[in-house]
Amino acid sequence: MDVTVRPASPADREAIAALLTESWGAPVAVAHGVRYDAADLPALIAERDGRIAGLLTYTIGPDGLEVVTLDAVVRRAGVGGALLAAAAELAPGRLWLVTTNDNLDALRFYQRRGMRIVGVGVGAVDASRAVKPSIPLVGAYGIELHDELILELRPPR
Repeated sequence: MDVTVRPASPADREAIAALLTESWGAPVAVAHGVRYDAADLPALIAERDGRIAGLLTYTIGPDGLEVVTLDAVVRRAGVGGALLAAAAELAPGRLWLVTTNDNLDALRFYQRRGMRIVGVGVGAVDASRAVKPSIPLVGAYGIELHDELILELRPPR
């Protein structure tokens, strides 16, 4: 059961919006003060046996490739790693992302793939609630949700 990764096409938009809504409550993501409609962003789709197994949305800017969302339909099956590796190949230099202080599983996942914590946005999630009020006060593992952690992967020199 191999995972293949491909760029999303316009025909995938409905499936992308559904997956984002299921995972995030809406296709809207907010990070470092920026509101994204993730369903409209460039995306990579992971497939297994002809079915969508995961999704990574991103933007490319002067800071490199920013991963906005990363979702695996089935966790711990190689899907997230395949998507992240494909995004790293697209990155014009730095690949980076923002996660939250409660997301211990993501911190484990990203650091095991060589990403480093390079910044903390103290109170950034609290500020993001003004843009997306549905962000909960308490996140994973009963941890109060307040801060953003910035992780990056730089290409080898």
